[in-house]
Amino acid sequence: MPTIKKIGVLTGGGDAPGLNAVIRAVVKAAYNAGVQVVGLEDSFDGLIYPEKSRILGPRDVTGILRLGGTVLGTVNRGNPFAEPIQTPEGTFDYGDRVIEMFQKMELDALVCIGGDGTLAISYEFYKKGIPLVCVPKTIDNDIMGTTSCFGFDTAVSFATEAIDRLHTTAEAHRRIMVVEVMGRYAGWIALHSGVAGGADVILVPEIPYDLERVAQCIRDRDAWGARFSIVVVAEGAHAKDGKSALLEEAHGGYAERLGGEGISCAKRLGELTGKETRYVVLGHLQRGGTPTAFDRTLATRFGGKAVELILKGQFGKMVANHPPDLVPVPLGEVVGKIKTVPLDYDLLLTARALGVSFGD
Repeated sequence: MPTIKKIGVLTGGGDAPGLNAVIRAVVKAAYNAGVQVVGLEDSFDGLIYPEKSRILGPRDVTGILRLGGTVLGTVNRGNPFAEPIQTPEGTFDYGDRVIEMFQKMELDALVCIGGDGTLAISYEFYKKGIPLVCVPKTIDNDIMGTTSCFGFDTAVSFATEAIDRLHTTAEAHRRIMVVEVMGRYAGWIALHSGVAGGADVILVPEIPYDLERVAQCIRDRDAWGARFSIVVVAEGAHAKDGKSALLEEAHGGYAERLGGEGISCAKRLGELTGKETRYVVLGHLQRGGTPTAFDRTLATRFGGKAVELILKGQFGKMVANHPPDLVPVPLGEVVGKIKTVPLDYDLLLTARALGVSFGD
């Protein structure tokens, strides 16, 4: 087993509450094991441009546990292997440059913290010979192989609070309030926040909906005296005869940007029911702010486990939450896959039993 003296840590993809807690745990666990940590800024750019890296010690991560965002910065810009990169030192192939700088910086391993895109990039570098361990990060909870990721609990907690607030104004004005939440092609945030917030309708990507069925649910509520309704819509939800609404088509290696389903649903529901309807898009508010206690502790456990795996020479793995344990899962088993809500998921079944409509 090779001796580990210096490792790099980076954050990639969209930000999520808890990233700083992982960085802190990596730095402190490595320091206490006699290993130096190099913080790589703006994802793998920290291995492209020499000025985007710095040594991190315990003093550098003091006080960041409770902070959202990432002190290392992050980028989310599509396929980095698609075209050559320009640097002050010349033009390079992206992959070759990363490997060259990894060696020049005398790093022994990497801790790569990120979502499915970062996991896929990391896996490519692992196959090219870079020893690394990944930590899964997503507010969407859609990474295969792990029961949960840090950031999800914080996003759900914020969305639930927003729904709670909307209840009062919806009831006061007898309106339909439509709340669009993130989640991409998975309905985890919509389902959990919708149930926790007492939503009457929850629309998720896994269950194509019929808006007339949704409208009938709202009419039925009016008939028995509930003159307002809360509708939670996942950004990737879509009608049975349509596709998810897009803010931007896929282009140049960038994935499509979802959004607008909530606005569309609100407009049509107003027409179908004759009720006054408003919509709210929570958007990036779900990514910001202080991580919950659950996300802080999970992120800290992830960071400590990542260092443990590196010290044991278990590379090419992702740290996964298999309660009550954290376990290593081979990257090849999770890359390129999406964890969606199973139709027999107990929370979904419970919601149905309570009368929540999914528009199907």
